[in-house]
Amino acid sequence: MRNSAFTSAMVIVLVVSAVAGAAGAVTAQNTEQAASVSFSGGTSGGSTVVVDEVRVPDGGFVTIHDDTLTDGDVLGSVVGTSAYLEAGTHENVTVELTDGIDTGTFHAMAHRDTDGDRAYTFVSSNGEVDGPYTVDGEIVMENVEVTASATVEASDQPTEGSSVVVDRVELSEGGFVTVHDSSLADGAVFESIRGTSGYLEAGVHEDVRVRLDDPLAENDSLFAMAHQDTNDNEAYDFPATEGESDGPYLDGDDEIVMAGFDAQLDEEARATFEAQASGGNAVVVDEVYLPDGGFVTMHDSSLADGAVFESIRGTSDYLEPGIHRDVVVSLDEPLTDDDSLFAMAHRDTNDNETYDFPATEGEADGPYTTDSGDIVMDDGAVTVSAGVAFDGQTVDGTTVTVDRVDVSEGGFVTIHDASLAGGAVFDSVRGTSEYLEPGVHEDVVVELDDPIRDTHQLIAMPHTDSDDDRVYDFVETEGESDGPYVDGDEEIVMADATVQLTAFVEAADQETDGETVVVEDVTLHDGGFVTVHDSSLADGAVFESIRGTSDYLQPGTHTAVEITLDDPLTEDDTVLAMAHRDTNDNEAYDFPATDGASDVPYVAAGSPVMSPAELTIPGDDGMDGEDMDGEDANDDETMDGGDGMDAGEMNDEGEMNDEGEMSDDGEMNDDGEMGDDGETSDEATADGTTGDDTPGFGVVVALVALIAGALVARRRS
Repeated sequence: MRNSAFTSAMVIVLVVSAVAGAAGAVTAQNTEQAASVSFSGGTSGGSTVVVDEVRVPDGGFVTIHDDTLTDGDVLGSVVGTSAYLEAGTHENVTVELTDGIDTGTFHAMAHRDTDGDRAYTFVSSNGEVDGPYTVDGEIVMENVEVTASATVEASDQPTEGSSVVVDRVELSEGGFVTVHDSSLADGAVFESIRGTSGYLEAGVHEDVRVRLDDPLAENDSLFAMAHQDTNDNEAYDFPATEGESDGPYLDGDDEIVMAGFDAQLDEEARATFEAQASGGNAVVVDEVYLPDGGFVTMHDSSLADGAVFESIRGTSDYLEPGIHRDVVVSLDEPLTDDDSLFAMAHRDTNDNETYDFPATEGEADGPYTTDSGDIVMDDGAVTVSAGVAFDGQTVDGTTVTVDRVDVSEGGFVTIHDASLAGGAVFDSVRGTSEYLEPGVHEDVVVELDDPIRDTHQLIAMPHTDSDDDRVYDFVETEGESDGPYVDGDEEIVMADATVQLTAFVEAADQETDGETVVVEDVTLHDGGFVTVHDSSLADGAVFESIRGTSDYLQPGTHTAVEITLDDPLTEDDTVLAMAHRDTNDNEAYDFPATDGASDVPYVAAGSPVMSPAELTIPGDDGMDGEDMDGEDANDDETMDGGDGMDAGEMNDEGEMNDEGEMSDDGEMNDDGEMGDDGETSDEATADGTTGDDTPGFGVVVALVALIAGALVARRRS
């Protein structure tokens, strides 16, 4: 097993240097200069903005605030924050936004990392940490107009003529990307259209394949143009309506948002396969171009010895004609030792979209070849260790999902926060998966030991199980056991991602009188409410399940939020404390009154941000009157007045024993039990309520509750 001989000191140095290297270079180091920000704004696709330059002498962040900042909304105005920036000057810093934005004025502000954890916690700390840089008493920031529209990126590429791939499309309100040919430059607005993507939701889309309705017959300069969905029908109607609907997105200068690229007709396939670490169960082919469609097959090094069929380790699914990037190929026969693998482009000669090359002994689905007769393939060294894929996501603060983990000898995937790059090898650990058997694991959910309350840069790192006990001991042994997997260059195998968070809720199990619920911890980045739903929510009763809602909560963190229930609980239940936005900015909860049109829940990974809590109502034991007739009770539980009465049972005269709260004369004591005169104590008023305005028990109700409690206790014993 690799790295099993590392000492803890070596592991610490290895991890810190690896993460620091992955963080990227600072363009200029000059910590003596004052902090500064340069922000030209321009056009955004609604999900990201780019800050031209930021200087942070002591390290920190650049944060984007919307214009509510000028109204004093210091916390709620935050709409996005960069990853941690090392001390120095950084250019073209991309900031991912937590929510889509509208056109308006935005402020790029330089923030410190006052607590040294490399995570921006200004909002969740209610402004107590990570405040802004100042120069001569003025906050370091620059404001500018940003147009929320779209951005498009496309690169030159080969094509067989029937499709092209647009590298990246970012849309603020959803729509399409349309490919126009070069006749667009001559004014052929509609005639130049060659093809359009399917409907794209608002957000970022990468490697968007556009099939050309009118295939290319020659090389051409093409334009990838972002189009709106102005009639909200998710169908591209621009040419059919002669431009009345679904027109192009425009930037801040009223120019069409588009990107030009050259498409070259090419009948020769190609493949690119870089050296990589793998758990031996899957590999990733960087890029393959198949002019007629087909497959990419992985052969091991025995191919060089003539083992044409025996060398096959795995094959991709069928790939349609064109370029494909980051193709994951599962290996039917896993690698157990480091080896050089060959990514070979294969045809689909019988057009059945099934790889039949070995089954037909080479008669069908043979490899693509070059004009000179050479097989199209590329080789790369594969180190048998581990592989991991970890994409950006929205979270509720309690868990994150690692897209794919491939471990050769079993182990774990551990989530580290950004403090890892600062040397916090052990303190940066936020959570670890259960033990993972050798093989590929997809969508691995990792529960965080310490929840996060802000957007974070997190690192997914596969770890070995070096002591074979199926327990993650890396932190406890200070790196002696269960160290990280490493690749062929002895570098840590890991992947980082931005994890977006806009709300966090934590509710604990509690005993309640049914009138109130206390939510322990709430962080709302845009302010809003916390609503308590009862368990009927699980049955689809979205509005009927609402029992109560908090007052309006300002952006930031709130603790011990007490919610009065409009519809009190009368029995034990599992409730859900759900975070809601204030979408109409009136600080009143309008979700049920508007049938869900306003004040919708905060959402993470497609689900509402909420926390369950078991509520216990004192005296509620789940029994009703039908359970008290004695007919269903066993011999030990019947009310037959026999000898041997246990505590809490009645004697022959119908009186409770010494421990059963009823005195010899059938009266209740001063603690709310029967008194000497047969009345309740002076803590209960004549109208049946207690002195502190909580509901009181009548004599019969109290007696039934006591009996029921005794029966429940007997059953449990």
